[in-house]
Amino acid sequence: MAIKIKSDREIELLRESCALAAEVLQRAGELVKPGITTDEINTFVHDMTIKAGAIPSPLNYHGFPKSVCTSVNDVVCHGIPGNQVLKEGDIINIDVTCLLNGYHGDTSRTYAVGKVSKEARQLMDVTEKSMEDGIAAVTVGGYFGDIGEAIQELADEFGYGIVREFCGHGIGRGFHEDPMVLHYRSRNRGERIREGMVFTVEPMLNAGKPGIFVEKDGWTVRTKDGSLSAQYEHTVAITRNGPEVLTQID
Repeated sequence: MAIKIKSDREIELLRESCALAAEVLQRAGELVKPGITTDEINTFVHDMTIKAGAIPSPLNYHGFPKSVCTSVNDVVCHGIPGNQVLKEGDIINIDVTCLLNGYHGDTSRTYAVGKVSKEARQLMDVTEKSMEDGIAAVTVGGYFGDIGEAIQELADEFGYGIVREFCGHGIGRGFHEDPMVLHYRSRNRGERIREGMVFTVEPMLNAGKPGIFVEKDGWTVRTKDGSLSAQYEHTVAITRNGPEVLTQID
């Protein structure tokens, strides 16, 4: 499948959907504290998205039952909101995607629940920095593989496992489009980055080994060794002025 090149108008529409997703995520993150349930976060995300005239992209996507993904502690991604109560010391990734005016905006980050361990804080900080390093490696004419190279260079420094089964992706009218954006070392490989491409960079780093498994619900992904996992995600557009992070909040 060919990578879809977006027009200036399409990128403008993506700016709007990404700005909404970023605002919803920021507001949802403000709810994170001991005692709140993941379903309360889901309700907030759902209501705010609908009120803004958008649709929560995850809802009913291939049967996903909720409007946001909430992944706690050793859950790598695709955690289903429910009656789980957040407790002091947990970490939670909230992954928000909004469909506005026919285009998806996608972003996520990991939040501390109260005071967390030094191990958890370091994992969060390094994962966020690895995403930033991956985005900094994006250049017009460069390779998508350069993104994974930059991410792995930092992850290796701390001995963290990089999840390989899930990756960044193109985004636009489709929630998930080509290309696949790998988060591990594949320098000077893959497609070349061109103006008009829009995609996510969203590394998932495990404090332990990279191995994962999927629970019986068909969605919840956990670390095999029970170690903590963190993820951060931005949507990036390649404009005539170079790379632009569409989900950045100033």
